[in-house]
This record gives sequence, structure tokens and C-alpha cells, in this order.
Amino acid sequence: MSIDKETARRVAHLARIRVEEDQLEALAGEFNAILKFVEQLNEVDVEGVEPMTAVMPMRLKRRKDEVTDGGYPEKILANAPDAREGFFAVPKVVE
Repeated sequence: MSIDKETARRVAHLARIRVEEDQLEALAGEFNAILKFVEQLNEVDVEGVEPMTAVMPMRLKRRKDEVTDGGYPEKILANAPDAREGFFAVPKVVE
């Protein structure tokens, strides 16, 4: 794929970037260099390579999924400026 001067103009317009007419040819050249690099990446054989989430292989620490606190809604609702029937009451937002 090759980017010409007209395509560079359109990309600059879509990106809302003002590019002077004499700079469009250089911009098209930069776009072509980027696309050439991406094409080189497509040539790399990645068959059987696991995707990486970090540079160092490590497992995240996990904890048991269990309730460790709670059971006292009265204490929590005591901090609320307005609580009704065991819930926080908030002002109506939508009519």
C-alpha cells in the first residue's frame, strides 16, 4: 500500500491538522515509511508464541472470593444524610 499526496491531504484533514501544501509530499513519505515498517512486522513468524501481558512472567496474587466484612447496615446508613428503609436516599435526577 502506498500513500500519495492526495491521501496525505485527506488524512491531515480528517485529523484536523493543518499541513501546508509544500509539506504534503514529506508527510506522504512519512506515512509510507510507517506502513513499510508495519509490513515488516507482518513478516515475523509468531506461530506458537503466547501473547505477553508483562515482560517478566508472573502470576497475579489471588485471594479467596469471600465476604469478610459487613452485616451492619445500620452503622453504615448512620453516615447518610438521608436514609430510608435500609437504603441511601438521593435526590431525584430525572423527571
